[in-house]
Amino acid sequence: MKNDKPSFQTTTLWDFPKQSYGKTPKGNWRFRGVTPAGVIWNLLQRYTKPGDLVVDPMCGSGTTIDVAKEEGRRIISYDIAPCRDDIIQNDARSIPLQENSVDFVFIDSPYSDNIKYSDHSACIGKISCEKEEFFDEIEKVTQEIHRILKPGKVMAWLIGNHWRKKSGFIPVGIKLYQRLLKYFEPIDLICIARRHQTSNTPQWHERARKFNFYLRGFKYLFIMRKTEKQR
Repeated sequence: MKNDKPSFQTTTLWDFPKQSYGKTPKGNWRFRGVTPAGVIWNLLQRYTKPGDLVVDPMCGSGTTIDVAKEEGRRIISYDIAPCRDDIIQNDARSIPLQENSVDFVFIDSPYSDNIKYSDHSACIGKISCEKEEFFDEIEKVTQEIHRILKPGKVMAWLIGNHWRKKSGFIPVGIKLYQRLLKYFEPIDLICIARRHQTSNTPQWHERARKFNFYLRGFKYLFIMRKTEKQR
């Protein structure tokens, strides 16, 4: 990494061997579902400039805060169960900001109830993606992102697919994308290589071979723009 920065990604396959970069941590690598800091860095280079207002409605361990501040962007971050003092407690289905006021939105959301995100009773991560209710609640977040984003500006949504022995494969990313198209114009779709997940062990790879299923190897990164055409 030159000058302690991630590499500038020029293809639709992004792979960051380490969760963070530089001399100071970006987020907390121990946090379950933590976002690779290089993802946010690359998005800010392409779609924002210094002084722009960035919002993360589901901030988790604060990776977006740390990257945005280091890059000279203004940042407002929310989470339904904040783990830091600089994260505002809030439900992403109702963001307390004026419409058309934000320059860029990044969100790394739950994609089912596969891991415990928080103890909060209203956490979307407590709803299984096997239920249509999950996508209905996620769409409420989509509506709020569209409302606060300035026309012509960009949002990026990171999400994975789901597989469970009982229910099989559920294309969570594709189902979300279908709903996002109601509100945003697509710019591109990036595949983010997954690393350090708990299933990346010899035991799980042997199970995948034995029982003929696939372990999750990537997440989707949907990059989309708000235009006047969408509602």
